[in-house]
Amino acid sequence: MSHEGSTYRTYFNWSSGKDSALALHYLLSNPEYSIEHLLTSVNASVDRVSMHGVRRVLLEQQIEAIGIPASTVELPEEPTMEVYEEKMTAALNKLTKKGLKHAAFGDIFLEDLKTYREDQLKKMDVQAHFPLWKRDTKELIREFIDLEFKTVVVCVNSEFMDESFVGRTIDSDFLKDLPKNVDPCGENGEFHTFCFDGPIFKHPVGFTIGEKVFRSYQNPNSEDDLCGKSLGFWFCDLVPLD
Repeated sequence: MSHEGSTYRTYFNWSSGKDSALALHYLLSNPEYSIEHLLTSVNASVDRVSMHGVRRVLLEQQIEAIGIPASTVELPEEPTMEVYEEKMTAALNKLTKKGLKHAAFGDIFLEDLKTYREDQLKKMDVQAHFPLWKRDTKELIREFIDLEFKTVVVCVNSEFMDESFVGRTIDSDFLKDLPKNVDPCGENGEFHTFCFDGPIFKHPVGFTIGEKVFRSYQNPNSEDDLCGKSLGFWFCDLVPLD
């Protein structure tokens, strides 16, 4: 893509999941954007993608298959907001010095999260972009499948879904089995995925399904009624073929 004229020189906040993959697909197809970098938060203590629990080596293989330069934000096991913001600011400073003044996200309808991202980036004179914003999530997941993206569920919130859902590939059968109170894209944090094939990849990312584990975490939101209570998640390990 050309970097001339009005092209937005952009870094993309890459989660490794399906919404990121679809949003990146849209942006790569849009000549107004030049996607020059992928940025991913990693739990440094366990060497896995934050919240998704995917091994770093699979993230690296995924990014290699996409072919865009990338870096990580190294976070502790359960970072405070202060630590998170400090680490993110340091990472963004490096990107803005390279002239990347636009940031893109795969968010769909969480207003508070969108406002938070915009407010934080505004401090650094960076403009936020949300290519999936306000799209119908049923339509989005159908489009994702029709585009022949492939993604596996790696984490589910036990409040909404049981362990049988982790390790499954998202297809029509998966959508039929979803509980009625679960968003088709998991936009409320009901589930997270690892995208391993599709139109943005030069080749599929190979893995086998490993063990399933249950973990609980303290709710980080001090303004939430659930503050102090633990949140439970089922994770499915993905084992690299190498």
